[in-house]
Amino acid sequence: MISEKLKKIILNELNLDEFDIKDETTANQVPGWDSFNHINVILAIEKDYNIHFKGLEILRVKNIGELQRLIDSKMQG
Repeated sequence: MISEKLKKIILNELNLDEFDIKDETTANQVPGWDSFNHINVILAIEKDYNIHFKGLEILRVKNIGELQRLIDSKMQG
């Protein structure tokens, strides 16, 4: 399940007031989430959660649910 914190970071970085983000939502389904903004979203997540992603980890993520699970695993480890 997507945390409110992650939703807020994504919406804030993409200047969206509201968007229904679900586990199966992919980046290309979210308005404004292009390749440039992808970097901004990932950097904002790293900053707000105080974690660091490896490039390969990000490439393997297929949807927002997988991104949340990756964040959760980083927070536990």
